[in-house]
Amino acid sequence: MRPPLPRFERYVLAEILPPLAGALAVVIVLLLLALLEGAVAPLLAKGADPLLVARLVALNIPEALAGALPIALMFAALLGLSRLAADSEIKAALASGVPTSRLFRPVLLLAALVALLAFGLNELLVTRAKVQAQNVQREIVLDNPRVIGLGEAAAGGRGGLVLRDALNRAISVGEALPGGELRDLRIVTMQTGQAPREVITARRGRLEPGSNVLELGDGRRVTFQDARPVTVLTFQHGTLPVQDVQASFDGGQGTLKPIYLPLPELLARTQAYRQQHIRAPGDFTALHRKFAEPLAALALAFFVVSLAVFAFRSGQNLGLVWALLLSFAYYATWSVFKVMGENGALPAVLAAYAPDLVALLVGAVLLWRAGRR
Repeated sequence: MRPPLPRFERYVLAEILPPLAGALAVVIVLLLLALLEGAVAPLLAKGADPLLVARLVALNIPEALAGALPIALMFAALLGLSRLAADSEIKAALASGVPTSRLFRPVLLLAALVALLAFGLNELLVTRAKVQAQNVQREIVLDNPRVIGLGEAAAGGRGGLVLRDALNRAISVGEALPGGELRDLRIVTMQTGQAPREVITARRGRLEPGSNVLELGDGRRVTFQDARPVTVLTFQHGTLPVQDVQASFDGGQGTLKPIYLPLPELLARTQAYRQQHIRAPGDFTALHRKFAEPLAALALAFFVVSLAVFAFRSGQNLGLVWALLLSFAYYATWSVFKVMGENGALPAVLAAYAPDLVALLVGAVLLWRAGRR
C-alpha cells in the first residue's frame, strides 16, 4: 500500500529538525568560544566592565546564528537522511512507489525557509547589532582606557587598537600602560577617495575615563595638500577633542565592514563606485555575499540529498564523521573564496557564489552517477 506522500515528507522533516536545533546550538557555542578567547577574556583581564562585555557577547549572537544556519542545515540533513538510509527506510519508501523527487521536496522547502530566515536575520538584526556593538566597544574604551592595550594581542601582533571618531579620524594606539597612559599614537584625518588631510603622531597620550579629550605629548602634526606635506608642527603637549569614538578590537579600522551595512546603503555605495570607476572588491563581494550566503542553504540541501541518494544506491553509510568533514570543507571553501574576492583576486560575483555553485555541481554529478547504478 502506497503511503500518503505528505506523511512521508513530514517524517523526513521530523528526522532533520532535532539535529538542526542541536547543530545550531553547537555552532553558536563554538563561535562564542572563539569570541571569548579572542576578545572577551583579554577585555576582562584588562578590567573592562563585565556587564558591558556581556552586552558585547550578546550582540554577536545574531551574526553567529545567521552564519550557522546553512551549515547546520547541511549537517542535520546529512545525519537525518543517513539514519533513514541505514534503517532501510528510504529503501522501503522507494519500493512502495515514493519517487526520489519526494525526498528532495521537504529538504529543499526547509532550506528555503532557512535561507529566508538567514537573510532576514542579517538585514534586520545583524546590521543593527553590529552598530550597537560598536557603541558598546566605545563605552568599554571610555569607561576604562586600559583595555586599549589588548588591541595588539587581539590582532595577532599586527598592531594596537584602532579608534575612529565622527570627524573621520582614525586613531591607532600602539600600547597602553598601567594607569591609563598611551604610547605610540597616530591620528590620521581621512578624506574619502583621497590621501589623508592630516597626520598627528605622539609618543604618549592619555584618555581619561569618561572624557572625550585625548591628551597628547611629544608629537608632530603634518598637514597635506594633494598628498604633499604643507605644514609640519612639533609640540610638547596638546589636546585633541574626539567625538563619538568607535572602537575595533580586531585590528580593524573602527568602522563597520561592508557586509554589516544595510542592503540599501551598500547598494548605494557600490552604485557610486561603479559610476566613479572605483575598484572596491571588498564592497562588491559583500554585496553579493548578502544573497549568496543565505542561498547556500538551498545549494547545500540539494547537495546533501544528492549525496544521500548516491550513498543509498551505492550501499555506502554516511554518518557523523562525514557530516563533520563536509561541514568543514564547505567552511574552508567559503573562507578561501571570500578572501580572494575581498582582495580582488576573483570577480566579486564569482567569489560570493562559487561555494554554492560547487555544491550544486557536485550534487548534480552525484545524482548522475546514482542514476547509472
